[in-house]
Amino acid sequence: QVQLVESGGGLVQAGGSLRLSCAASISIFNFNDIGWYRQAPGKQRELVASITQGGSTNYADSVKGRFTVSRDNAKNTVYLQMNSLKPEDTAVYYCNAARRFSAIDYWGQGTQVTVSS
Repeated sequence: QVQLVESGGGLVQAGGSLRLSCAASISIFNFNDIGWYRQAPGKQRELVASITQGGSTNYADSVKGRFTVSRDNAKNTVYLQMNSLKPEDTAVYYCNAARRFSAIDYWGQGTQVTVSS
């Protein structure tokens, strides 16, 4: 069974940094895009950043210039480096991976990020 496990969340002051990790139980070459989403209380889940197999990246306007998504194929892990954090970045962050040649996608359990002002 494919698993995605997020880690790295926590409590940080505004202006601080965190690095989230999403570790897959299988080779990440099995996936097309891998994305980071977040959901704040009372809000819909939104795409924050994504990375393709080839390493192309995409970011939500709200995080451009502050967040960086990257992948380590050897470790089957995707990272989200978050700098200059703001209170409005507070949310549960989820990793999502779309399996190649399939309509199946997978979600991790989420990791809480809380930014205090």
